[in-house]
Amino acid sequence: MKVTIVGAGNVGATAADVIASRSIASDVTLLDIKEGFAEGKALDIMQTATTRGFNTRVVGSTSDYSKTSNSDVVVITSGIPRKPGMTREELIGINAKIVKDVTKSILEYSNNPIFIVVSNPMDSMTYLTLNSSGLDKKRVIGMGGALDSSRFKTYISLALNKPANDIHAMVIGGHGDTTMIPLSRFAKYNGLSLSNFLSESKIDEVVKSTMVGGATLTKLLGTSAWYAPGSSIAYVVDSVLNNHNRIIPCSVYLDGEYGFSDICIGVPCVIGKNGVEKIISLDLNDKEKSIFSKSVDVVNSMNQSLLNHL
Repeated sequence: MKVTIVGAGNVGATAADVIASRSIASDVTLLDIKEGFAEGKALDIMQTATTRGFNTRVVGSTSDYSKTSNSDVVVITSGIPRKPGMTREELIGINAKIVKDVTKSILEYSNNPIFIVVSNPMDSMTYLTLNSSGLDKKRVIGMGGALDSSRFKTYISLALNKPANDIHAMVIGGHGDTTMIPLSRFAKYNGLSLSNFLSESKIDEVVKSTMVGGATLTKLLGTSAWYAPGSSIAYVVDSVLNNHNRIIPCSVYLDGEYGFSDICIGVPCVIGKNGVEKIISLDLNDKEKSIFSKSVDVVNSMNQSLLNHL
């Protein structure tokens, strides 16, 4: 199984490293516009194979899309990362053309791949990839919900002082500081509601920390995070290539689900060999429905801005 990652920066290279080290795919191709950059990252990863015990073949290329031929999964991380103080929405004009060109170039060499979109603003870039590719809606997935949910679980783990792997929680809605919806009502620690362990004010604090999780890291690092995004990409890729059918919150095209259509936004999905195998319908309460509707409005506004830039 072959995975192509377009963009060999911190996020793309980390994803390639995790995919290779866990033997998720047999072949990984890294592509970047910077001369020699992807080749160097690929060679560096390959030189860890004997000490880490994997056989995945990792190759790099400078903008030669023929190297991506017959890809089963294509990850798009290309575009500029967020800088301190910059919103994901401000990236839309710059990244839209990049993502559209990448999609077109990939499809010249791969017939029916599954796209996993990471470039920001992710929901709008997922919508753009779907509409410019002509692929079935099941085959275009925005990764953001997987990352946001991972951060939510981390903050819950820190608040509880309990292992993160014993926590089940998800974030839906748009992949943005003001549009994501950490569903605290659905969050569990070993099957028990958070309200059994944390006060309402502490739960609210966890939710707020999750919503600014990306911005917090951008402020600390001076650029976007990469370890958690890279691992989240690998997690989604693994569920596709190995048909795990995991339930993962992802940005996908809605066609009446949750009462909305013609939008890509984060909802829980079963992710398997065909991409989005099923969209899970949650029984949201009135408050959650209202917040989700507001998130839809913001993402729709970004989509309109996207269309204005094309």
